[in-house]
Order: sequence, then C-alpha cells, then structure tokens
Amino acid sequence: MDLAGSADYRDRADAGRSLASFAEMPEAGEALLELVLDAGDTFVARGTVTALLRRHDTAGMVVVAAALGAADPGRADWIHTAVLDVFTVFAVDRDAALRACEALAGGADEQVRRGGRRLIGMLEEIDPILHPVQNDDA
Repeated sequence: MDLAGSADYRDRADAGRSLASFAEMPEAGEALLELVLDAGDTFVARGTVTALLRRHDTAGMVVVAAALGAADPGRADWIHTAVLDVFTVFAVDRDAALRACEALAGGADEQVRRGGRRLIGMLEEIDPILHPVQNDDA
C-alpha cells in the first residue's frame, strides 16, 4: 500500500495493478480510487482501471464506477480508453459488464450510481469483435 503514495509514477502504476486483486477489501478501495483518479499521471490511472476491469467482477466495477462518478472530463476519457481496451473483443464480457453496471446504477451510493450510468453509456457504444456462435439447427 505504501507504493500507492509514491512520488514515482511507475511505483503507483505497479501498486494499482497489484491492489486491483484486492478490490473487494475496504483497505484497498480508497487507495485504488486515488490511483484511478491519479492527478499526476494518466499511465497510473489507465493501468489501474484496466486491472480492475479485467477482474470481470462487481468489486472491480464498483471502484471504477465510483471513480467515474467523481472524474473530471479528462480522467473520464482515460477511463473510457481502458473500458475499450478490456471490452472490445468479447461480446460476452461486454454484456456481463453491462449487467453489473445496471445493478450499480440502481445502488444506494450516488457517486457509484452516477459512474455506473456513465459506464453503461460507454459499454453500449462498443460493438465487440467476437460474438457467441448462434446455433440455427433447431
């Protein structure tokens, strides 16, 4: 956790990628939120968001939604870039993320709800490359 506050952007980026594995733990949540909104370097933010989204679970999405709910337009653009990085290939991953965000958009925390709605908009714009095979043998 000490690396999350380092002056060196590479240390903060490493901390973000590593802490993403512990997104469900309250101790990691605040540090992850700060890393996603890192004012010092977009490399830190993008790497942290990518690691959180690649978890493909609610814990990672909650942190990203909370950050997006508080993000300025420039930081939101970098979060959007990470969303594209993670969800442009597989339709099943994008669809699962949409379902998770719909649940977040109806949650109790206003910042997470706002971020969840913004994530839904980002995900709906994506036309993934690979879709499940449709079996028409019925």
